[in-house]
Amino acid sequence: MDTQAFQHWLAQLNQLSAKQRSALQHALHERPRQDRLEGSLPDLNACPHCAAPAAQLAPWGWSRGLRRYRCRTCRCTCNALTATGLAHLRKADHWPDYAQALIDGLTVRKAARQCGISKNTAFLWRHRFLAQAAEHHDRRETGIVEVDETFFLESFKGQRDMPRPPRKRGGVSKARGTGPDQIPVLVVRDREGRTADFQLEKLDGPHVSAALNPLVDKAAVLCSDGAAVYTAFARRSGITHKVVHARPGSRVREAAFHIQNVNACHSRLKGWMVRFHGVATKYLVNYLGWRRMLERYRQTIQPSYCLQEAVGRPMQHVTGA
Repeated sequence: MDTQAFQHWLAQLNQLSAKQRSALQHALHERPRQDRLEGSLPDLNACPHCAAPAAQLAPWGWSRGLRRYRCRTCRCTCNALTATGLAHLRKADHWPDYAQALIDGLTVRKAARQCGISKNTAFLWRHRFLAQAAEHHDRRETGIVEVDETFFLESFKGQRDMPRPPRKRGGVSKARGTGPDQIPVLVVRDREGRTADFQLEKLDGPHVSAALNPLVDKAAVLCSDGAAVYTAFARRSGITHKVVHARPGSRVREAAFHIQNVNACHSRLKGWMVRFHGVATKYLVNYLGWRRMLERYRQTIQPSYCLQEAVGRPMQHVTGA
């Protein structure tokens, strides 16, 4: 505001009511939302440039509401957003609102209207916010571990050119069963609620083994349907394997072994995805990470948790079954 406009505004203060004066005083003393962003982001635990420990980071002023640091080892400066998906994004005062839009599962246009940004910005932010969250899944599962696959139709949504003729409306595969236009997603969940999912190039032995080998504990009991890839994996890995079938009376073995938890995850995932009317396959892992984040925190989720996930430094959270 220029000086003349400010003087004109100042001259009108005497016309304010008591309620208006109180609101003005509150607005003047309220901490700017961008300044509050600093408290929502986790501390740096290492230099993002050279990986030196946090003890080597010295305070180096402030910029755009965030404290900057200078590394004593590599002499580079950084802040809490350096080398993260949120680096160089503008309008940081809208980020908490957008994080809430992610919690609410809003579409791009609804999120744009709620946050006061354009739909193009909302789409860009969606995948910048989710890029790190997509990589955050549980790394070790123990006890009774359930595994099963689900499928999503391959989609080139948003692309100008497609390598195949377009499908008719309704999203139905041209091939019966698991054809080449079906993208397999492997979901693994143990009884403690630890969950991991993987978008596979193909549902075969090498890809399934690559996903499960570092994840499933050798002392675990693997529960799956009768698919041969799981039987072969369990045999090669020396893991106890319990096969359950979808036939009535065969869904639970020995009163404990079943895949109902992982199938319930499939159902919640597919039901939640309906609102997007199909997602591009190249972004599918981001949507899987988005849903996994919502499942991880459940009712306790807050916008600050989404921001921490977005910068790749999520808070420690214990998930129950």
